[in-house]
Amino acid sequence: MSTPIRWKQPRRVAALDARADGRPQTPLRTLALNLGQAARSALSEPFRLTVEHHKIFLRRLPQAFDGLRIVQLSDIHHSPFTSREQIKRAVETTNSLRPDIIALTGDYVSKERTYAAPCAELMGRLRARHGVFAVLGNHDHWTDAALITDLFRAEGITMLVNQGMRFEKDGAAFWLAGVDDTMVGLEDLPLALAGARDDELKLLLAHNPIILRRAARAGVDLVLSGHTHGGQVRLRSERSAAERPRRRLVKGLARRGDTQIYITRGLGTVVLPVRFGCPPEVSLLELRCAT
Repeated sequence: MSTPIRWKQPRRVAALDARADGRPQTPLRTLALNLGQAARSALSEPFRLTVEHHKIFLRRLPQAFDGLRIVQLSDIHHSPFTSREQIKRAVETTNSLRPDIIALTGDYVSKERTYAAPCAELMGRLRARHGVFAVLGNHDHWTDAALITDLFRAEGITMLVNQGMRFEKDGAAFWLAGVDDTMVGLEDLPLALAGARDDELKLLLAHNPIILRRAARAGVDLVLSGHTHGGQVRLRSERSAAERPRRRLVKGLARRGDTQIYITRGLGTVVLPVRFGCPPEVSLLELRCAT
């Protein structure tokens, strides 16, 4: 379920009414008006933050964790395109959801090191009952992965770089792991899962959703990813002419065998500061025991 977050939007320019100005409503003029409206929408959509709430049913989830609330943030891309105010709004929204865990799935900056410290400071304001956990994305490596890792750890954020840990509560446990980025060739899934028991639930943070097949073979129950921005600009339907879902998985909840994956649309933008049909999101994922 998607919930829009209302806040101050950039000022909009009213569309010209072709019939009121006396000129004929030609197909070319109609096209120009439609394109103008689409452009204005694309420029304002990055500011239309939404909350996506999904219940995810997991067969191996211990009863002690039934109802566990995870808030996922991803692809923040702090840069001239994604301002401090936009990120601050997402942080405040996240905290208002009172999460048990916060999962950060990479790409905190786009390409400039000067944005790393301000982004880390804002992420340090996140509050969750059982902690904030993070992995790196490709843009973090293209910028300065070591710097970002150090800054996040200084803010009390647990960075999972091909690492895993047993997350325990009331005598029950599951394996929480994170891998380094696939695109830069540093992902090591076996290392992240080393120490996990075969029969316990495994929750994996991975920036790039391309890991899904390997995660399924490794017995991971749930993967949380970003990277795609949900497509950022979506001009066609999510279903084909034959009413089948399109093959490329870019957002939302899906599965491969017994492994589920949630891909968030993320917060920021790259290349151009636009989104269309794909607003930024804060993801609220409620884990439930499958019956």
